[in-house]
Amino acid sequence: MINRLDHLIVSVKDIAIAEDNFTKFFGSEPVWRGEHSELGTINAIYNFSNTYFEILAAKGEGIGATLVKQSIEEKGEGLTGIVLGTDNIQDCENQILNKDFKPSTISNGEGMDFDNGEVRRWKSLFLPSDLTRGLFAFLIQHTEGNLPLPNKFSDTSVNKLDHVVINTNDPDGFIDVYQDTYGIRLALDQTVEKWGGRMLFFRLNKTTIEVIAKKDENKIEDKLWGLAWDVEDIKKTHSRLLNEGFEITPVKEGRKPNTLVATVKSNVYNIPTLLIQHLSS
Repeated sequence: MINRLDHLIVSVKDIAIAEDNFTKFFGSEPVWRGEHSELGTINAIYNFSNTYFEILAAKGEGIGATLVKQSIEEKGEGLTGIVLGTDNIQDCENQILNKDFKPSTISNGEGMDFDNGEVRRWKSLFLPSDLTRGLFAFLIQHTEGNLPLPNKFSDTSVNKLDHVVINTNDPDGFIDVYQDTYGIRLALDQTVEKWGGRMLFFRLNKTTIEVIAKKDENKIEDKLWGLAWDVEDIKKTHSRLLNEGFEITPVKEGRKPNTLVATVKSNVYNIPTLLIQHLSS
């Protein structure tokens, strides 16, 4: 049903300031700048080899503007939602209805790039909170137009999303949703106490949804937490970011064998952010 982590949504107050910060962080320019006039939002998109990253700000009134403002009011600027991709959104809707969940009706969307006038169109299906368990998520099927990739990823830039981290207090229920309803492959289910307990790893389109499970007595809830970005040469990227004024920890060996990592501590809008380089074994 779901075949990709299509993109991530980040809510910001000022799109120009956010674009400046993320352009410096990623080491590449947005490939799209546009507006959703019917939603009351303005956006800038960074595209990578396996997903894209959308920064979103309110401009006017609409359901999108309300979402952005509410997210910032409740959590501050930062990660707002996850968008899952499909090639058959009607089939997805049918499968979700068969599971006795009630999503919104399928809607059509359109965006135009400010810089070149290119148009993209898509279909969306917003998922109910009793399915997403508090995490804002929707499904998307792109129907017309494409996002270009940067002409080249340099050896100091971010080139793809390695993984997104989601926290949950109900891991078995999470599996029911992501494996059994969404159809995403559960690649690994393990318990490592020194890493925080039970961890689930779902794989799709060369990225991972890493789930950290900590059971408690609170209401069942899933929360977007952080991102890990793949780089070709972490030492060069680290040096570039220091020169750009970012606060970043020293490069060290990662907990996964044959990796080097560093944590970005500033200018990433409250998103716990890890850089990772996978070394040849």
